[in-house]
Amino acid sequence: MISYLSKADKKNLLGTALLRLDFNAEDEWRMKAALPTIHFLLKHSDKIVILSHRGRPEGFNQKLSLKKDADTLAKLLGKKIAFIHDLDLPKIKKSVGDSKKGSIFVLENLRFFKGEAENDKKFAQELASLGDFYVNDAFAVSHRENASIAAITEFLPSFAGLELEKEIKFLSKAMAKPKKPLVVILGGAKAHDKLGVLRYFKNKADCFLIGGASANTLLFISGVDIKSSLMSKDKKDIKDLRRVLNYKNLIIPADVKFQGEAILDIGERTAAIFSEKIKNARTIIWSGPMGAFEKKGFSGGTLAVAKAIAENKKAFSVVGGGETVTFLEKHGLNKNFSFISTGGGAMLDFLAGKKLHGIKALER
Repeated sequence: MISYLSKADKKNLLGTALLRLDFNAEDEWRMKAALPTIHFLLKHSDKIVILSHRGRPEGFNQKLSLKKDADTLAKLLGKKIAFIHDLDLPKIKKSVGDSKKGSIFVLENLRFFKGEAENDKKFAQELASLGDFYVNDAFAVSHRENASIAAITEFLPSFAGLELEKEIKFLSKAMAKPKKPLVVILGGAKAHDKLGVLRYFKNKADCFLIGGASANTLLFISGVDIKSSLMSKDKKDIKDLRRVLNYKNLIIPADVKFQGEAILDIGERTAAIFSEKIKNARTIIWSGPMGAFEKKGFSGGTLAVAKAIAENKKAFSVVGGGETVTFLEKHGLNKNFSFISTGGGAMLDFLAGKKLHGIKALER
């Protein structure tokens, strides 16, 4: 059983909260999603020490420092935040211990520490010494077996934060008993990441609508000349996608838009076909844009899908993936979805039926 922060005995929340968040996004949308958990902890605990990361640094990298993130969070909260740039954990422990009640700290990028990616128990224990209890509200990185996500739960009472609780609740709803018709929309650059979802929903989805690199790969397998378009070149992925091509509920692009030698979007006919399927859906799961929406003239497919979902007021709709969410915010459509997941890869893994490392750790 997972201990949820929302249901915790308030006596167990006294002292310093060690809060794992995920700042690894182009803007502050993931940070905003964590604000309810931060406010909850400010009300019930004494201090908060925030752990997070950015990028994939190999050792210290000034460009990937969390100083700017700490400043952004301070503005969002309207509160002073102490950023700790030091990488000396015993020294950090003293600073936290000497601070007054109500203090909030943001530690430097956890991925500057070698032990983080290795899920090193000694490093996790050192991190754990900074707080009295641990809260995971970083769904987007909970599929990673990192020290601050997995091993740390062995050393402290541990809880799922308010956002993580919502992720588990809404994604489970989309998986367990989805209202029919169920439409699953998959796009983006990485075909491999979509295979688990395709397999899991093979006999559950009424249709799969495929765009992006996954569609390019499927078009290539079916004999279409995609020229030098982005596609999966992994032999196993191609073998697996060849099986997917036989799914009776699979819909791949009927037309596409090229720029030079590369497919950069689905065509208008395909957008109309996809929109019609979305219009009649009662459950919609969407991950990944239909093409290179950031390029002028190639956002039409993604926008058509987004608008079709936004206009379907009867459907339960779930969307995730940083690129897709950023696109929705840009076009003012983010309020028209039932749930926006903070996860990209984590959402896809969850929807593929995999047990995420961070969730397994909280169940221990």
